Amino acid sequence: MEEKSIVVVALGGNAIIQKGEKGDIHQQFANTRSSMKEVYKLIDKGYRVILTHGNGPQVGNLMLMGDKARDILPETPLGVADAMTAGSMGYMLEQSLQNIMIDNGNLKNTVTIPSQIMVDRRDPALANPTKPIGPFYTEEEANALREEKGWIIKEDAGRGYRRYVPSPYPLDIVEKEAIRTLLDNDYVVITGGGGGIPVYIDEKKHLEGIDCVIDKDLASMKIALAVQAKDLIIITGVPAVAINFGKPDEKELSRMTLAEAKYYHSEGQFPAGSMGPKILAAIEFVQANPENRAIITDVQNLKDAIEGKAGTIITAY
Repeated sequence: MEEKSIVVVALGGNAIIQKGEKGDIHQQFANTRSSMKEVYKLIDKGYRVILTHGNGPQVGNLMLMGDKARDILPETPLGVADAMTAGSMGYMLEQSLQNIMIDNGNLKNTVTIPSQIMVDRRDPALANPTKPIGPFYTEEEANALREEKGWIIKEDAGRGYRRYVPSPYPLDIVEKEAIRTLLDNDYVVITGGGGGIPVYIDEKKHLEGIDCVIDKDLASMKIALAVQAKDLIIITGVPAVAINFGKPDEKELSRMTLAEAKYYHSEGQFPAGSMGPKILAAIEFVQANPENRAIITDVQNLKDAIEGKAGTIITAY
């Protein structure tokens, strides 16, 4: 089989926890197994695959557990919780994918790298929490948590109230050479989990962790650029991007040029809490190289989307 290009698949929350689910580990594994069947189709076609994933519900729940046990256990910093979920969720994705490969007689080396991603410690975003984590709350619960814990809690795209934490812009991937080496040796790589583990360079030129959560779509875009991937596929809960979403004149878009994507974003078509970061990641990825292609779709349409038959495909022209 002729080897195909590198593709980065950024899994959204729906690929692991479905809307309305409690999100216990059994549900997460069941959803992950289903999603990995679709990812395997790309591997079977010869694509060299990097998998990334979000961690909003998982890292939020981990922080909530720590808060409940604060009288008997040391506090877990948010940056460390990012690393913990990168490992635990990577294990879940890795094992689910490996078992599907075994069932299909096509076992490839698969590895999880909890990647450190550079940010600027002076990034103004660190003082402006914009990233939702953890479970959804009612308005009454949100008001009580604001009062009791001093958390920043805001409405999340009309779906309820969630805790918000800072989300700085990703600059570079510390482990990028290791990721490239693994790809060159035919590994399937799971990395950039939860947007990666945020770090910065201190006065001694050392790496130091920082408490925030990087947007996984922007981090996935940086990883894709670092390994010279030609396709960035952002998996979300809808089959394609739409303008005037939820309105009588809603229109699904199968294609967008870079200029159209920028225009619709500037027009306010894509909310910051949902489609906005995905569009921004797609814009920056395509803008970096006119040969690049960004695709936004749901996991069920993954194979058709990379063949140009589904989803929203964003290109330079």
